[in-house]
Amino acid sequence: MKALFPTASILTLLLVFSINLNAQEFQGEAHYFSKTTMDMDGWGGREMSPEMKAQIAERMKSMFEKTYILTFNREESMYFEDEALDAPGRGGAWRGMMGSFTGGPQYKNVKETQIVQEQEFFGKQFLVTDELPKLEWKMGTETKQIGQYTCFKATAMKPVDELDWSNMRRRNRDNEEEKKESDQDSLTAAENDEDPLNQVEVPKEVEVVAWYAPQIPVNQGPGEYWGLPGLILEVSSGRTTILCSKIILNPEQKKEIKAPTKGKVVTRKEYNDTVKQKMKEMREMYGGRRGGGRRGGN
Repeated sequence: MKALFPTASILTLLLVFSINLNAQEFQGEAHYFSKTTMDMDGWGGREMSPEMKAQIAERMKSMFEKTYILTFNREESMYFEDEALDAPGRGGAWRGMMGSFTGGPQYKNVKETQIVQEQEFFGKQFLVTDELPKLEWKMGTETKQIGQYTCFKATAMKPVDELDWSNMRRRNRDNEEEKKESDQDSLTAAENDEDPLNQVEVPKEVEVVAWYAPQIPVNQGPGEYWGLPGLILEVSSGRTTILCSKIILNPEQKKEIKAPTKGKVVTRKEYNDTVKQKMKEMREMYGGRRGGGRRGGN
């Protein structure tokens, strides 16, 4: 009886099967350090002493300096804050409030172009689910060494989320004063405006500079960044820089990479609308200049 497949064909099939299996099982882990600078002068800090600025910076360190872990394979990744390294008690009430503007664990599927992020807001759990944003990367030839990897530079312009606290800045008061002098209606509106979101502004877009390693051929990266022919090891956007400090390829103990399922499914826009509505309710409950600071009730 003749064999159904020649010996060479069997070896070829086994090789193809082995390659596909290895592609599915491949996994890596990258550790990142994120740092955001704060423009204190733009928030009224010009009158502060250097010592006072240093004290404030130390108190806010837990908000502006974070460590993250990215677990990834060729199609999926999970990005989350390494809270074990966060010093307890730092940040205080500010950290609690700004937690509403920063996401929880984030899942990306580059094949399905899907992003899912856990987010807790005032005791409610949300699953912010959207299409993975795609940046129009401009590939450069400039290189630099990050650890043992030769990285190439790529740049893109990125739209900024309206509630991205890391890019928030105080509105230009000088320009507003000029408008007030020429338009009494604008003056009245500004005096009566109690919405804190109207006191700040967010740029419509910022430049992103990324450095990726073709030696790790996955189009993954920290946060929402992806789409380059190699793992992104460093990325700068606005006042935030994220730098990879350690990489482990094919760890002995692989972790499950799975999209979270707990929480109310909303789009990013729907979630932002929820946050803004809650802030409006809080202003009405606790009062502003017109409310006299009363905490609601009779």
